[in-house]
Amino acid sequence: MKILIVEPGRHPRKADIPHTLSNLQAVVGGYIQAVYPWDDPVALVCDEEGLLKQLDFNRLVAPEVPIFGTFFLCGLGEEDFTDLPDDLMEKYSNMLYDPQYLIRARKGR
Repeated sequence: MKILIVEPGRHPRKADIPHTLSNLQAVVGGYIQAVYPWDDPVALVCDEEGLLKQLDFNRLVAPEVPIFGTFFLCGLGEEDFTDLPDDLMEKYSNMLYDPQYLIRARKGR
C-alpha cells in the first residue's frame, strides 16, 4: 500500500508497505486510529494513544487537531484503506513538508 509517512521534526516521505494491521501499527508505533481532517478521500492514521504516551508533537493538521507521534496518510477505498493516489501524495507532501514544533510559553507574572 502506497502511503505518506510523516514523522515529528522531519519532512514527509513516501513508502510502500504490505497492507496488514501489524504493518500499519508498526508505522505509528501502537494501536491505530484514523482521523479525517480534510475533505479529500484521505485517512490520517496515527497512534490512538499518542498524547497519553507523551509522544513528540508532530503537526497541527487542522484547527484544534494536533497529532503526536508518527502518522501516515493513505487513500480510502469503499471499505478499507488503500493506496494514496499520486495527486494527493503530492498535495499533502507539499502541505506537510515543513516540520512544526510546539513551544510552551508561560504567561507573564
